Amino acid sequence: MNRRAKADALTRLGEAAVPAPPSPEDTVASDSIARNTVFATATTVLTASFAVLLTLYLVRALDPRGYGIYTLALAVGALFALVMDFGISSSAGRFIAERRGDRSGIAAYIADALRLKVAIAGAVGLTLFAGAGVIADLYSKSELTWPLRGVALALIGSSVMQLYGAALIAQGRLPVGFLMTLSQSGGFLVSAVLLISAGAGAAGAAFGRAIGYGLGVAVGTVLIARLFGRSAFALRSGKGHVRQIAAYAGALALVEGAYLFFDQLDALLIGAYLSEVAVGLFQAAFGLTVFMHYPAGIVATTIAPRVARHLERGSDVRSFAAAIRYLIVGYGILLAPIVVWAEPIVDLLLGSNYDRSANVLRAFAPYVFLAAVGALLSPAANYLGQARRRLPVALVAVAINLAVDIVFIPRIGIVAGAIGTDLALAVYVPAHLWICARAVDLPLRPLGVALLRSLLAATAMAGTLLFFGTDELSLVDWLAGSVAGVAVYLGVLLATRELSFADLRTAVRVLRDRLR
Repeated sequence: MNRRAKADALTRLGEAAVPAPPSPEDTVASDSIARNTVFATATTVLTASFAVLLTLYLVRALDPRGYGIYTLALAVGALFALVMDFGISSSAGRFIAERRGDRSGIAAYIADALRLKVAIAGAVGLTLFAGAGVIADLYSKSELTWPLRGVALALIGSSVMQLYGAALIAQGRLPVGFLMTLSQSGGFLVSAVLLISAGAGAAGAAFGRAIGYGLGVAVGTVLIARLFGRSAFALRSGKGHVRQIAAYAGALALVEGAYLFFDQLDALLIGAYLSEVAVGLFQAAFGLTVFMHYPAGIVATTIAPRVARHLERGSDVRSFAAAIRYLIVGYGILLAPIVVWAEPIVDLLLGSNYDRSANVLRAFAPYVFLAAVGALLSPAANYLGQARRRLPVALVAVAINLAVDIVFIPRIGIVAGAIGTDLALAVYVPAHLWICARAVDLPLRPLGVALLRSLLAATAMAGTLLFFGTDELSLVDWLAGSVAGVAVYLGVLLATRELSFADLRTAVRVLRDRLR
């Protein structure tokens, strides 16, 4: 590749200019991003692999009704998770990110945040455990009781792991977090399979989840102690940061709570209006979209902490802008398959018992695209200290989702849940882009152009996939259609100059280097 081609490629990828020989600080930052991207990728691939295996196992082993009971328990538990975390993890993560390399200072923030965690998460988790029977009676589903109790224990462990993860991400110590994630995911998978095979059903899945998080907390505690010192667990004596963490956490609790609420709102209302079978059909389709967002999680985990205003280096706006564009272009390629091939995808992955989930998956196409971009914008806004500006946006999104669900679930069924989520994110994500843009002077026009070109490419790809069918696909149809669809998508992006051959060669080279 000649020098001019490299310059054009970097410019199109969001760089302001091709730099002269990099400074030592730029080299260190680049190496840090590269290293963390590798381990973020490894962690995400690991988590996704376990999640795919477990979800597909649960879908088939529990059938729509059993899976509906399990996911309804998770949705109810999510309401208690709002109070358990109360924004503490993200708040502590923000201040920890501003103190990169200050080992004792980081330990002090972890200790104070953990004091809040133990008090709040423990009390709320035990309340859910004790009140599980009452909640099950409200839904007129006695079999919901023990799955709720398993979820209650899992939420306590999840809340502590959330704090550990926030500290590791904020400090760019993803290689350490890999071991914690491996323990949690592996423990969850093995425990759930063993318990369900023994006949425990949905309760077995919930308690398997609790065992996995318990193992993750145990491993995470050892790793945090080795990395930041035992003073990170000095809970008896405060370090003077509780009020600071709690003050910022208050705003974050409302924002993150609102997001988590409308993420689970659909399942809660479907369970109230319809049945546990309907919940299972809806959540099975939603579960497939979760897998699709793991790559976005890699980008967010790597880039979002670098947006924090470091005392010396400031915000890394250049990488932030490039990452948003990558997500727009990268996730545009998923729109056509989700819309056109929803039925064969559901039949292949979930089985014939979930035929009604195909329309839900199709309706989730806008959500898949928007949530991928939102996965980066939400934590970036937190690191920039913009939690209070996020609050009105989150509340409006919840109101939209709630209104659509209440009006349309009784009339058109489970598809209404996906539509409500789409409309909520159609407000939530652009508003967060605007918040971040104002905070760091982010140029929006290149991102708007990338969006239009990606949608044009997705439309052309949809036409290509239609040629191969929309119902039953042979192996040849799957392979040929996928190759042709991707070729058309990239072809349109190349024709509109959103991408160049230099970009593609650069991407291949970077991927090859990372794999090595």
